[in-house]
Amino acid sequence: MGSHPLNLAYRFILELLALTSLGLWGWRLTSTYWRYAFVLLIPLIAAVVWGVFNVPGDPSRSGEAPIIVPGYLRLMLEFAIFLFASIALYHMGYHNQWWIFAGLVILHYLLSVDRITWLLAH
Repeated sequence: MGSHPLNLAYRFILELLALTSLGLWGWRLTSTYWRYAFVLLIPLIAAVVWGVFNVPGDPSRSGEAPIIVPGYLRLMLEFAIFLFASIALYHMGYHNQWWIFAGLVILHYLLSVDRITWLLAH
């Protein structure tokens, strides 16, 4: 169910890239002292959302769910964070990187059809 160790490692790398992109975007939002807060808070908020809202028993995660959500909502949250990271890359002028990152996310979801099906059923 999308939980092959290589796919899990691939998704983990995508998650790190998304958080890094969001942090860089936060840094570039302003040249004031607020950039120090944004570089930390924006990826932190995304990471908390990613880690807290889960579907119980999701074998591609720990299986634990601090805040239980339906599978479709979990899928939407993941997609929203990846989309936000992609838009952040585009907004910063990294147009080639935006296409590459978006393509890698799409590839991940194509490799995870069984997980997507499982999430939508729960």
